[in-house]
Amino acid sequence: MNLTKKVIEDKIKNQIAIEYNCSPADFDKNENMITTACQSEKRRKFSDKPFFLQMATFGKSTVISADDSIHPWLTEWVKGKQGIWLFEQHNYYELECELRKHGYKMALTHHMFMPVPELIEIKTDLNIKWLEQKDIAPFYGNENFPNAICDKFKPERPDVLAVVAMDGDKIMGMAGCSADTPELWQIGIDVLPEYRGRGVAKTLVTLLRNETFRRGAIPYYGTSLSNLASWKTALECGFRPFWVEAETQPDEKKDFAK
Repeated sequence: MNLTKKVIEDKIKNQIAIEYNCSPADFDKNENMITTACQSEKRRKFSDKPFFLQMATFGKSTVISADDSIHPWLTEWVKGKQGIWLFEQHNYYELECELRKHGYKMALTHHMFMPVPELIEIKTDLNIKWLEQKDIAPFYGNENFPNAICDKFKPERPDVLAVVAMDGDKIMGMAGCSADTPELWQIGIDVLPEYRGRGVAKTLVTLLRNETFRRGAIPYYGTSLSNLASWKTALECGFRPFWVEAETQPDEKKDFAK
């Protein structure tokens, strides 16, 4: 696949805009935007119903897609605030207090990476084995690989390809990718503790990102703010920070705002 940086950026931004019920250009505005939560069939299918609230920024404004019931409060909350700072803890606290009144709380904050368009040369002495979709099934439920593959087969975003490093008959680490959309495949990596620090993650993720490009899809990568080892892997493997997004989940406790 012959893609430029601009084409990759546009494809990712278009996808996020579909999920946030907005235009891609809205992410480049100076003012924040609040939209009505939706559930497009073209979305990355992380949930079977719309999130009560989700928010995303590409470094300028923030777009918040939310249930209409919280729109009046959000309109006041975003006033005078730059989009990038809405993800800071003091603002999150205000948002969290309001969300608890509606029976929800903030879930994960995802720091997301796009790939540079070039293939990354990688040489390794590791014993490498590739797993096609049909080969991945036996690993579902294996607690060693919670990031590389899903916990079970998910037809809405199937694990389509994985690569492992072997130490004899033992797997040292696995990188896998799920087809979150036909064009965007998300990469995850797990390395067993005793094999960490040997460059296994860098090798596997680089091999997988290259092969994803060869198969006509765009690899992307996500991690949390404090997972510095994962950040380092992403940067070493030709990924660059591009956007941040977060979403809510139902709250089991109801007394947070009291």
